[in-house]
Parts: sequence; C-alpha cells; structure tokens
Amino acid sequence: MVLSRFMPKNEKFGELFSASARNAQQTAEALLELLGASGDLGPHAGHLRDLEHAGDTLAAQITQMLADSFIVPFDREDIIELNAQLDDLTDFIEEAGRKLWLYQVKPTPVMRELADVVRRQCEVLARGMPLIEDKKRIAELSALALEVRTLEDEGDRLSDAAQASLYDGVSEVAQMIQAMRAGEILSLLEDASDQAQRVAKTVENILLKNA
Repeated sequence: MVLSRFMPKNEKFGELFSASARNAQQTAEALLELLGASGDLGPHAGHLRDLEHAGDTLAAQITQMLADSFIVPFDREDIIELNAQLDDLTDFIEEAGRKLWLYQVKPTPVMRELADVVRRQCEVLARGMPLIEDKKRIAELSALALEVRTLEDEGDRLSDAAQASLYDGVSEVAQMIQAMRAGEILSLLEDASDQAQRVAKTVENILLKNA
C-alpha cells in the first residue's frame, strides 16, 4: 500500500538483528577460547551454550515482533529468512564446540584457523548489520558481504586440506574413531563459515530489493 510508505516502521528490527549478529560474534570468540583452553573444557562449553540460548531468545523476539507489527522495514519473508539464518549460524558454532568437548577431541591448528575465519566473518556481519535499513550504505554493505565471501573461500581451502589428510597414518580403530570425530568438527566449522556467507548474501539482497 502507498500509505504504508508514510507510516513509521518499527526500528527495533534493526536493533534486534544487530544484537543477533553481535551474539554470533561473541559465540565465535567463545569457541576460539575453548579451542585454546586446557584442562576442563566444561565451563567453556557451558558459556557457548548460554550464548546459543541467548541467540534463541533474540530469534524468538524477532518472530514475536513480526507477528505484532503492521509495518515492517522490509519483506516479512526476508525477515523470517534472515532471522533463521542468524540463528543457524550461532547453532553451528555452538555445536562445533559442544562436540569437541563431548568427544574430547584434541584441537588442531587447522580447527583454530577455521574457527578464526568464522570469528572474522561474524565480526564483519556485526559491523554490517546496523546498515541493513540504510539505503545510502548499500556500497559499503556490499563490500562487507564480499569480505565475508572471501573469508568463506579461505575456510573452504583450509577445510579441504584438512579433510584430505584426516586419515593419514590411521591404522587402529581408536585412531579411526578420533579421526571421524575430528572430521565431524571440521565439517561443523565449515558449515558455520558457509552459513555466515549465506547471512551476508541475504543482507545484501534485502538492501538491493529495497534500494
């Protein structure tokens, strides 16, 4: 409706999406702390779980706000998609840390490198999310989206190299189990990197559609 263009929109959507992106960044930072920790990893895993729950709370708030709002900043379908994608991003990060703790897998340098790629992607998303409703910042946001995609390519290269050599020297059942568990964690880290790229693409598309 033409009238809707002149009615005030709920600015809290932008605030909540920004909070969700910051929460994903904090989750990625907490994962790196876990990967660099020694001794009992339980407290680190618990912190990750708390951050994942905080992400769930933010996602629920966005869903409820969407149900309660007559005027929204962009298409409802886009709000639903971005909300789910941000929630999935945090879930992948938390799951990687939880599996490492449960399986008692010794972190490898490649795991730390992949986790740092995800952390950098989330940091970029946290910087870009406040721009999502500003049509004048589309060039800046597109540049940030490209940065996230470039990092995703870096993550793919790291993951491919790690997966290719995962079973080198494995000759016993116990080694096989550990290699399989390490492979699962590497896959979750790659999933998180891929998910960050999907978030960036969705944000970019939203701004292009509403330019």
